[in-house]
Amino acid sequence: MSDWMPRFLFGTILAGLLGVATEAAQQRDPVEAHRTLARAAAGDEHLALLETVCRVPRPAQTRAANTPRPARTLPAREDWYAEPAQVFDNLYFVGTQDHGAWAVTTSQGIIIIDALYDYAVEAAVVDGLRKLGLDPEDIRQVVISHGHGDHHGGAKYLQDQFGAEIVMGAPDWDLVERSMRDPIPSRDVVATDEMEIRLGETTVTLYLTPGHTAGTVSTMIEVRDRGRSHLTASWGGTSLFATTSVESIQSYIDSAVRYQQLIETRGADVLLANHTSFDRTPEKLAALTDRQPSDPHPYVIGTAAVGRYVKVAEECARAELARRLAE
Repeated sequence: MSDWMPRFLFGTILAGLLGVATEAAQQRDPVEAHRTLARAAAGDEHLALLETVCRVPRPAQTRAANTPRPARTLPAREDWYAEPAQVFDNLYFVGTQDHGAWAVTTSQGIIIIDALYDYAVEAAVVDGLRKLGLDPEDIRQVVISHGHGDHHGGAKYLQDQFGAEIVMGAPDWDLVERSMRDPIPSRDVVATDEMEIRLGETTVTLYLTPGHTAGTVSTMIEVRDRGRSHLTASWGGTSLFATTSVESIQSYIDSAVRYQQLIETRGADVLLANHTSFDRTPEKLAALTDRQPSDPHPYVIGTAAVGRYVKVAEECARAELARRLAE
């Protein structure tokens, strides 16, 4: 069967579900209308994202001026450490129990996607590469999805130890350089929209998708599995609770709409996330360990399912925008 047929059938079913939800929403408030659409898009695959992004936020708590931040308590290693694993022929998981970080291997070096917290980077990324038979001295670039400490905290270590170039969106370079808690790397490369990082036979494409932060970067990566090519998509920022204005939520929505179009146009069929619950990494890595030659790859979920992931994010953001406008 040709590749378009499953997409067509799924699109017809999803359009029907969304149509029913839209019609029903005419008798509901707009917040619940968009949450209904998000639930329809989530299905059984993207429930963790739905529960996180569509959750009603608690009232913000503000600190008094000049009040120092509380000291950070480092968690015990057993509470965050995860074993590294090969996921595709040229892609490896080097994250933690909660956070995704990825190593893209090429004939000319390694590209790291996200650098975790500073306390985790050495054990998870550096030692993880060595456990996988790879050399951290080969790290050439480190792409940071956005400027929060759980994703950029280890960047300075990789920069200092291995001379890796750090790549980040311009507004998030500014955000990181204002950090009061995390090591601050030297500003190397400012990500631009549709920037391509090419090493050897592999291309990582960066897309600016502001919303979660002003400089959020989403990626698409060419990967291979047993000689067959696939394209990954990773939505760079998820939760809405970091957003501070209606304008930033609208940016999130616009970015999500555009990224869905890119997923469809480019045919991305693999979902990667920078939080392991969102792409169900723990269960997929477990499935990989028992994978037989005839088994499908657990990360290859199809273009329609990858698009629905970002649709969930979009509709949850629309619900939050409607909630704020109604206040």
